[in-house]
Amino acid sequence: MSKSAEKRNVTEASPPREGRNGHPGRAAPPETGPRQMEFFEEGMRLFHARKFQQAREVFAQAARGPDRAVAHRAGLHARMCEQRLESGGPVPATPEEHYNYAITLINSRDLAAAQKHLRAALEADSGAEHVLYALAACQSLGGELQAGYENLKRAIDLQPRNRLAARQDPDFAAMAELPAFVRLLYPDRKI
Repeated sequence: MSKSAEKRNVTEASPPREGRNGHPGRAAPPETGPRQMEFFEEGMRLFHARKFQQAREVFAQAARGPDRAVAHRAGLHARMCEQRLESGGPVPATPEEHYNYAITLINSRDLAAAQKHLRAALEADSGAEHVLYALAACQSLGGELQAGYENLKRAIDLQPRNRLAARQDPDFAAMAELPAFVRLLYPDRKI
């Protein structure tokens, strides 16, 4: 039997495809690719976390899926990741630029890089209370509670308003149970 005859026999032996609502004869709609959407969503999570290398790989997987719209968006995001990886990120020059960039890094939870930029800002101006406050928050988020306490104390000594800000700042939640932290924020309370 020739190969074309074999193909005809296989085709003839296949059950009829069901389309929408189970009606035979109508072609089934293309699969929407739930895995493709999962890849795309994971890529977006990584993208917003500024993990561009990983995001690019996940977007590439999503771009190979059956849904053309998702594939197109995934391809665009993969190219954006490549651009961000090639640029190497911003290069802050002034203490204030280091501080501002560090705040974006804290928000994306890249705490090690944020500390590096905050320390660079402090090298230029060791009395910058807002930088000390941000460094304390960063250290608290990273579990460096003693260092965070010491920098927050310095920030409050330089600017007493930081005491009120720290009372309301969720970045210091890890330190909330420390007696020294409570005394620092509420000096009038008897503990």
